[in-house]
Amino acid sequence: MLWELEIRPLGLDRERERVCDEFDLLTHSERGGDLVTASARGFLVEGELTDEHRARLLNEVLLDPLVESGEFAPVGTRAAHAYTVLLKPGVMEPVAQTVLEAVRMLGVPVTAVRTFRRYFGPPELPSLDRDVLFRKVLANDAIEQIVVGPVQAAHLALGKPYQFKLLTVPLRDLDDAGLVKLSKDNTLALSLEEMQVVQSHFRDLGREPTDAELETIAQTWSEHCSHKTLKGTIHFTDHATGQSRTYKNLLKETVFGATQTIRAKLGEDDWCVSVFADNAGVVKFDENFHIAIKVETHNHPSAIEPYGGANTGLGGVIRDLLGTGLGAKPVCNTDVFCFAPPDFEPNQLPVGVLHPRRVMQGVVAGVRDYGNRMGIPTVNGAILFDDRYLANPLVFCGTVGTIPTDKAFKKVLPGDLIVAVGGRTGRDGIHGATFSSLELTHESETVSGGAVQIGNAITEKKVQDVILQARDLDLFTAITDCGAGGFSSAVGEMGAELGATVQLENAPLKYDGLSYTEIWISESQERMVLSVPAAKWPALKALCASEDVEAAVLGTFEASGRLKLTYQNNVVADLDMHFLHEGRPTVVKSAEWDPPMFAMGAPAAVLEPKPAQDVLVSILSHFSVCSKEWVIRQYDHEVQGGSVIKPLVGVLNDGPSDASVVMPVLGTWTGAAVGCGINPRFADLDPYAAAGCAIDEAVRNVIAVGADPQRVAILDNFCWGNIHDPKVLGALVRTAEACRDVAVAYGTPFISGKDSLNNTYKGKNDERLNIPHTLLVTALGRVDDVRQCVTMDIKEAGNALYLVGATKNELGGSHFELVTGRTGGAVPTVDAVQAPKLFLAVHAAIGQGLVRACHDLSEGGFAVAVAEMCFAGGIGADVTSLPGDLPDEAKLFSESPTRFVVEVKPEHAAAFEHCFAGLPVARVGTTVSEPRLRIAGANAEWLVWVKLATLKEAWQKPLRW
Repeated sequence: MLWELEIRPLGLDRERERVCDEFDLLTHSERGGDLVTASARGFLVEGELTDEHRARLLNEVLLDPLVESGEFAPVGTRAAHAYTVLLKPGVMEPVAQTVLEAVRMLGVPVTAVRTFRRYFGPPELPSLDRDVLFRKVLANDAIEQIVVGPVQAAHLALGKPYQFKLLTVPLRDLDDAGLVKLSKDNTLALSLEEMQVVQSHFRDLGREPTDAELETIAQTWSEHCSHKTLKGTIHFTDHATGQSRTYKNLLKETVFGATQTIRAKLGEDDWCVSVFADNAGVVKFDENFHIAIKVETHNHPSAIEPYGGANTGLGGVIRDLLGTGLGAKPVCNTDVFCFAPPDFEPNQLPVGVLHPRRVMQGVVAGVRDYGNRMGIPTVNGAILFDDRYLANPLVFCGTVGTIPTDKAFKKVLPGDLIVAVGGRTGRDGIHGATFSSLELTHESETVSGGAVQIGNAITEKKVQDVILQARDLDLFTAITDCGAGGFSSAVGEMGAELGATVQLENAPLKYDGLSYTEIWISESQERMVLSVPAAKWPALKALCASEDVEAAVLGTFEASGRLKLTYQNNVVADLDMHFLHEGRPTVVKSAEWDPPMFAMGAPAAVLEPKPAQDVLVSILSHFSVCSKEWVIRQYDHEVQGGSVIKPLVGVLNDGPSDASVVMPVLGTWTGAAVGCGINPRFADLDPYAAAGCAIDEAVRNVIAVGADPQRVAILDNFCWGNIHDPKVLGALVRTAEACRDVAVAYGTPFISGKDSLNNTYKGKNDERLNIPHTLLVTALGRVDDVRQCVTMDIKEAGNALYLVGATKNELGGSHFELVTGRTGGAVPTVDAVQAPKLFLAVHAAIGQGLVRACHDLSEGGFAVAVAEMCFAGGIGADVTSLPGDLPDEAKLFSESPTRFVVEVKPEHAAAFEHCFAGLPVARVGTTVSEPRLRIAGANAEWLVWVKLATLKEAWQKPLRW
């Protein structure tokens, strides 16, 4: 029998308030309260339940009687004037799964559970209000359905048993137009040239491909999985210099090439372990452990379903760590988000695009829930805002972990069993890899809804526990995660050098009805694939059972050179591994760079000057600069007990830390610092300069807290717009070239990376919205002794303030220009010779105990940095002598890189200055007990004289949600 439990809040109805506020925001009205009068949550429960059973479920599992009331009733007997939101059949329901497991432990005869949300309102709604309420507020059509009135059993159907039928795809006789249509209609994301190669291959075989074969090729050849643009041939023309050059493999010749150059210089002192060869980069940490790091993107899914997209983005990168070597233990997470401003005008939203405030709230919740539930601290990140991220928000998720020094490498052996461990397989995530390789359009929400997954962090935590135990027991020889492409990607990659035979019917399923192809390409979450010697399978199976983790043998790795799939003894795919991994035609593209005139240092536009104090307050209150406390406080950054420097620091623990430091191995004093750099506004003017600044920012962030500049590894994440546009691709080439040049100069090897291309939106009328050229650089630094770490908050009055580094008249792309409306001016550029010397000097000063506080200069320049130091520490400052023959606005707000503000005790001043012999350093002021900030200009008049409370309020207010 089907029952429904409707649960209502006893006090404040916060869900109703949220819905009404969101409706009013989108409609510029105050009608939300009339349309939604109350809300409820609930469960649909199937089982032969007695009165005693239902009472136990209420009192022991499903209801909090202090704040809620609820009662059971047969399904369909109530909610006449209600709108019930249910997940669509096949969408993962972690809460329902957890409830089902809990009630079975109680011995209650429940066979199925579904969750719902319910909203009450008038029996009739105006059509326009109904459209906004249903489509944009109450539900996300990508994963949810709305039932008006009573829920019926028919709304809950999952699927019927699958009847096998081998499907082939007739393509041998198609013309070019037919090949293009086939690729588009089936979301294959393959170009005409690629489809022609596939066609030729099967013509040579004298047969048509099966649907599973074609899907496998599409997943393997997708931009998401093969990075075919950056690994392809690019003919590049630089109009600024008049030079042209050809890259056969841009990544290999720039980013990876830089790492090879650095490692060659290090020689026997090379501290890189595994770079660009596994799911994550690995470097040496101490005698017993290496440290691994990976940063991924999950952009397109997060645009369609923000919670699920971000949720599984973090879950996926955690599995990358578990699939590195023989398994790394995650110790902390990092995330960076790029959104359109949350106050964006709703009536300006393109068709099919969610409001950025809803996107932001969903993304933050998704990352929060996954990290917190897995018990992994989220310790570092950043959030940027720009109108151009409206249709394509960017969601970067990263994880750092430790791996024993003898477990850093893996090898699949012939005869090993292919074992799937973890979650069951469903329809969630079908075409996820190919979807992520396409541009978004106004139809993406409905066409690609199946590409979105929902994660279950509790399942992944159990999988993690099993993997780490099995690793230490030597129960497997290789491992990888089921990410983009599902089994097709995981098994295909692991067996690339050998071959594999897979029996698809062996995969545990969430429900009936999946075809063999859906099983093969599903991207259902929380699944790992292991290569297990047959003799060790019984022990692994027993271990999994002891931790309540499912494991199943899918097949065997074998030295056949072929990927063979069967379903119920029927061959459904038989592909040559060499063709699958090496047969894709080389992508050949043209790129060009023609810098805009104002990027060449053209004079800034002349506008009415704005008082420096007003500019400072405006920058502090800009969404990209202001406090992200609303986000940070939702994350658990203390779990595991290794957090040394937190994301918020200062006397009230509410100041912005430059980077975070964790102790990955408890019981030792060795730490890992994590920081990031990202400057898309600079890239509008000069992508080469922007990349250099991003690397510099990431490195100086970790240097500021105490990392050794000679042991900093970096990661690249390229997120770009329409790379079919030669000018957009040209900006990417310039960025990659800067990555090579600056990384080599700094001695910071790239150890891992990821690209996400075609982050562009094509509207109903062919209007196009590209994201800014966005490079995220993540830095992982080694801290010899965490007891020497410093934070950015000023510690006491009477100390000296120093400005380290050279300030230049570089206001191009700055936040000063952003808030004043100015344009033009020079873009900040790194001094690749001087910067490493400054980093070493700062590190030496910190190591000698000469530094009380250290803060890097980034958005807003000196004025913003010193203001943040003051209100974080609750100590004021008088700045009387900023160095340089520059305009006051440049001294205050230039964003020149490689600069720090440092607090030093008077008795340590001489020793501190000695660390910087021959380098730019200047004593600029003094800390004071009065709670205010004063900054003098060139004529000794106070340009800024403002209370710390005013500055802090400007900084905290914008996102105080």
